[in-house]
Amino acid sequence: MDNWESRFAGRMGRIKSSAIREILKVTQQPGIISFAGGLPAPDLFPVEQMRRAADKVLSQHGTLALQYSTTEGYPPLREWVAAGLPHTAPDQVLITTGSQQALDLVGKLFLGPGDTVVVESPTYLGALQSFTPYEPEYLSVPMDEGGMVVEALEEILKQHQPKFIYALPSFQNPTGRHMDLSRRKKLVEVARRYATPILEDDAYHHLAFSGQILPTLYELDQELGGGNVIYQSTFSKTLSPGLRVAWVVGPREVVSRLVQLKQGADLHTPTLNQMLLYELAQTVLPELVVKIRNTYRERRDLMLAALEQHLAKEAHWNKPEGGMFLWLEIPEGLDSAELLKKAVEQKVAFVPGQPFHPDGSGANTMRLSFSNASPEDIRVGIERLGQVVRSMLLTAKG
Repeated sequence: MDNWESRFAGRMGRIKSSAIREILKVTQQPGIISFAGGLPAPDLFPVEQMRRAADKVLSQHGTLALQYSTTEGYPPLREWVAAGLPHTAPDQVLITTGSQQALDLVGKLFLGPGDTVVVESPTYLGALQSFTPYEPEYLSVPMDEGGMVVEALEEILKQHQPKFIYALPSFQNPTGRHMDLSRRKKLVEVARRYATPILEDDAYHHLAFSGQILPTLYELDQELGGGNVIYQSTFSKTLSPGLRVAWVVGPREVVSRLVQLKQGADLHTPTLNQMLLYELAQTVLPELVVKIRNTYRERRDLMLAALEQHLAKEAHWNKPEGGMFLWLEIPEGLDSAELLKKAVEQKVAFVPGQPFHPDGSGANTMRLSFSNASPEDIRVGIERLGQVVRSMLLTAKG
């Protein structure tokens, strides 16, 4: 067969490789300092505790761990998830193979050609990749430093009937922005008023550097009667991204359909992985989260200080109060994708901001990740980035 492209489904014309995954290939080059991937710090992985958990699981439940299992997930793990959420039963929980699968299953369940979905602008690139194969149209809501602008959302809902609103209220990927409590309540109330479900992506909820952990949109919706928020979260930002274990929670009629779709995708999430993370969730997770917060806070502070030293006159950035990212804007007229090419020549990498915008805007923005960079790499990498930005500005001025 010489022409496979002619046999691909028409929707494949909409699908592109992840800009982040492509950049990660570049970062494998020797000497590259990478602020690109949203990678947890590997020096914080609980390797020894994981080894002991594996010994326990395999010695006590080895045949169960290695056998096929139910699609819904390991029952004790589903019970653990449900216990952490108000008015939620285990049969409202589906364990998924990473949050990315949860996004794909929700997209498959709700979206078809021409359907509309509301997203923040910018939003998580992986969500756009999950939804796009189902051929929806995106309705972009602008953000300010406090997250999604709910007044702009309401104007959209007055004119459209989207299938759902996709929101990341806690330390958003890519910007690190965080919704305060009043805006969360307003978002939930507006969504209920216009009978539009919310898909809440909550990967970074517990990575707050200071202050009180705010209630999720799911919890706030429960206070108003529930049933309008589908919630998803993950172990990938705490215990292990490599084991690919996450969960989605929602009304029973939604979860039962997601189960049917997952049956056709992978039957079930690996049982051994679920059992391992269940063991660690009860023992290691609370202390580990504190350690992660402290480490990421230190790295964020180092990056902020380096930016102030090397880019204070050339760029603007936010100060995230949690998570793994900050958002940087360079002067209008500069293209961060072109900047990346120059930066890689100087052995530093980041993610250009444009792919996070469904409408193709944001050419002068970029995402910087501080979670997986050593203090020395942060200092050196930001210095290199500053040199590249100033060089491009001089070239632009002629």
